[in-house]
Amino acid sequence: MMTPPVKSGPRYNEMINVPKVRVIDEEGENLGVMYTKEAIEQAASVGLDLVEVSPNADPPVCKFLDVGKFRYEAQKKANLARKSQKTQEIKEIKMRPNIDDHDYDVKMRAIHKFIGEGDKVKVTLRFRGRELSHQQLGMNLLKRVQDDTAEDAKVEAWPRMEGRQMLMVLSPK
Repeated sequence: MMTPPVKSGPRYNEMINVPKVRVIDEEGENLGVMYTKEAIEQAASVGLDLVEVSPNADPPVCKFLDVGKFRYEAQKKANLARKSQKTQEIKEIKMRPNIDDHDYDVKMRAIHKFIGEGDKVKVTLRFRGRELSHQQLGMNLLKRVQDDTAEDAKVEAWPRMEGRQMLMVLSPK
């Protein structure tokens, strides 16, 4: 035997399975505690549904509403909340240990822009050939990046080697 699909959203009309409910009419007036059947009949006489707005109260609070409109408003509110939340991305800046001053300044402007937008920045330092034997140059460069971003970023992951590259992660303060 198959079970019926579980409905999401508030319970309304015959789905309310408690004997008594506290009722609020369409104008927001408290009608008091009454039997659920009686409340459903009153809501129907006004052309609305009896919708459970606070199921955890004792007794549950129900309101005279149009259930379709109620669901639509709740969905709109949820979409707006989802739209307004900012996801934090990780942006990556790639450098070489022997980077020139102007190139470094351009990369730093990009880092400041990303941090300002609230994103994390992963600074990747790529070593090639003999540069690998001069890792202290890379450490000095990442220390310089850390000092230049000290007022608006904190180091989330300290510099570490991964194969031929050195990584450091900065996040907004």
